Amino acid sequence: MHESLKEKVLEANLALVTHQLVLFTWGNVSMRDPGTGHIVIKPSGVPYDRMQAGQMVVLDESGTQIEGDLRPSSDAPTHVILYRHFQKIGGVVHTHSQWATSWAQAGRNLPAYGTTHADYFYGKIPCTRPLRKDEIEGDYEAATGRVIVETFGDKDYESIPGVLVHGHAPFTWGRDAGEAVYHAVVLEEVAKMAFRTEMLGNRRSLDQYLLDKHYLRKHGKDAYYGQD
Repeated sequence: MHESLKEKVLEANLALVTHQLVLFTWGNVSMRDPGTGHIVIKPSGVPYDRMQAGQMVVLDESGTQIEGDLRPSSDAPTHVILYRHFQKIGGVVHTHSQWATSWAQAGRNLPAYGTTHADYFYGKIPCTRPLRKDEIEGDYEAATGRVIVETFGDKDYESIPGVLVHGHAPFTWGRDAGEAVYHAVVLEEVAKMAFRTEMLGNRRSLDQYLLDKHYLRKHGKDAYYGQD
């Protein structure tokens, strides 16, 4: 079942290594089949250099495992909740990439300091509130998903395709696994740039009109960046 999707999910997971977003087994990618709603995700704790497409795990929409001999990523409940609430996404990525994770550990929103950020994220990338003790001691991974959804209560998850989980690390998403990985790479780069920007003495976010120009020329109804 979903053999082609498993190949795509394997490729996306290996891309995290290529782009130096993960060490050891510190990350995971999933992708949702738009027809069935089934979710294909990497297995838990399997090293990337030994990972195979046949090891990918298939979950139904509720997160119940329906195919695979290995346990799914421990973050699977977070992915399931994101798919449930962010209806238009088709791929989710979680990493512990160094720069983005540093902002998460600091409990800081990631400001839009420049046009590189504005090309992909329409405003600051939010950091969630800290999870409460009862949330951590309960269904921790599901609580992580819920706090992300809570954080986006007044935000557009399509125009800001990523989040920093307080004290933890980033999640990104997209129309498919490939786009979610792309957003993870961009998030890591803008997190690095933002840190250096602050070290150089600037904490003034980009003017709204410049943010608008750069985001909307790529994503707005009259977008003109790239080829038709």
